[in-house]
Parts: sequence; C-alpha cells; structure tokens
Amino acid sequence: MKNVIKDLIKTTIPNQFRTKLRQHYSLYSFFGFKHKCPFCNSNLKSFLPHGLNFPVLKKKEVVAAGFRENVLCPKCGSYDRERLLYLFLIKKTKLLRQQTKLLHVAPEDKLVGLLNNQNNIDYLTADLLRKNVMVNMDITDIQYPDNSFDAIICNHVLEHVPDDQKAMTELFRVLKPNGWAVLQVPISYKLDETFEDESIVKESDKEIFFGQEDHVRIYAADYFERLQSVGFKLEIFDWRTDLKDFGGEKNLFGLNKNEKIFFVTK
Repeated sequence: MKNVIKDLIKTTIPNQFRTKLRQHYSLYSFFGFKHKCPFCNSNLKSFLPHGLNFPVLKKKEVVAAGFRENVLCPKCGSYDRERLLYLFLIKKTKLLRQQTKLLHVAPEDKLVGLLNNQNNIDYLTADLLRKNVMVNMDITDIQYPDNSFDAIICNHVLEHVPDDQKAMTELFRVLKPNGWAVLQVPISYKLDETFEDESIVKESDKEIFFGQEDHVRIYAADYFERLQSVGFKLEIFDWRTDLKDFGGEKNLFGLNKNEKIFFVTK
C-alpha cells in the first residue's frame, strides 16, 4: 500500500507540493494521544527514534547520548533533552517571570524562539563557531566582566572542550552572586571516573572511544565534583520525582527516564 501511495504522489502531485504533503502525511501517521510535544503542542502516538549508534555509548550506558526510541518530535523537531530543559525552565525557575540577563551557550533551536521573545529576558546567544548566534565566544575565555549574568544555559558543550575546568571557572566567574546555571552533559554512571585521553585526536578514534567525532571525554559522576571545585553549588533534579509537572507516569512528553538536570548556583 505504501508503494502505491508513493507512486500516486509521484505521478499526480507537482514537485513543489510534495514536501509539504510528506510532512502532513508524517504527522498523520504519528497522530495519537499517548504523547504531546510541549513546544508545538502536537498530539502524538510516539516520537521518532534518534541518536548515534556507536558501541561505546551503549556499553557505558551514556545518558542523553546514543540511539534511543521516542526522541524527536515529527512536527517541530524538538529533542527529548530540549523538552526536559524547557519544562524545567518554566516549572522550576523564575526565568519567564522576572528580569533576567541570560547567557545561552550553543543555544537549542526550539528554546531560542521562546526565550528571544520574552520581554523580561536580556538574552544573549553565543557559540564558538556558529553564525546564527549573537556573539562568537570561547567559553574558556569569556569576553564579559565578572558577575555579568543572572542565569546561564550551557548544555552538551563541556564534553567538546579540552580544558573543561577552565570553561567551568569562566562560567562561574561571569555568573552573578545568587545566579544559576543549567550545565547538562552526556554522562555514564557506570564509570568510576571521567574518561579522557588527550592522545585520542582522530575523529574516527573519538567516535570509537567517546561516541562522537567532536567529543573529548565521557563524563562520570565525578563531573559533579568538577563543578563544585570551581565554586558552584549543585542540585541534581530528577524529573521523575515531580511527575505532575513532567508528564506523569505515562511520560506524556517523551522524556529520557535516565536524564537528570544539573542545576548549579553561585
């Protein structure tokens, strides 16, 4: 039946309309009431599977990395980790309710649209190389004075940075007293300590040992000690302890059951 539909589309629908038709068909095929995307409010029977499939990620059970089911929204393209962060920001912080100077490093696309339109947020997006940000910035040498930001979002960045201790020190420096930050990383709780090796430089070798061609380590639970060593106070939030705000027992929003929020304050 699928092949018949494809052939019918090719022979009867002009090229310029086919992409939109495929999008509508995809949404129709995923329509249901088991899940809901908090970004686009789509009702879905499931999210799409997504992620890299390198053996090291499975062997070391790296949370928020590797191939997994129920990750990608078929309508807006949001990831499970974006949905968790979004819900945490609106449910567990005052970000949308008070004046906040926010630094957003390597900004998640879906969050940019939300945060950039908030009148109470003095919003700055930053990245080392990307062009679609407000400023290019190396987080090991941040070009802003001490105590510049009320809040920082910096997710899935530190695993790319060779000198992560210097980056953490800089993030702490530019955060205002009583400010907060969310600093997510892929993490393995099977490891006794963070695995890193400066001699691993080839992209193909990084895929084998770290699970991605531009990663330089796999964090373990000693990540928390690294954050605390530069001065951060750490709170680990498990969304499963607050099911009412995070999708209930049936996991309405398709969140990763093993991912926790690493929330730090100064």
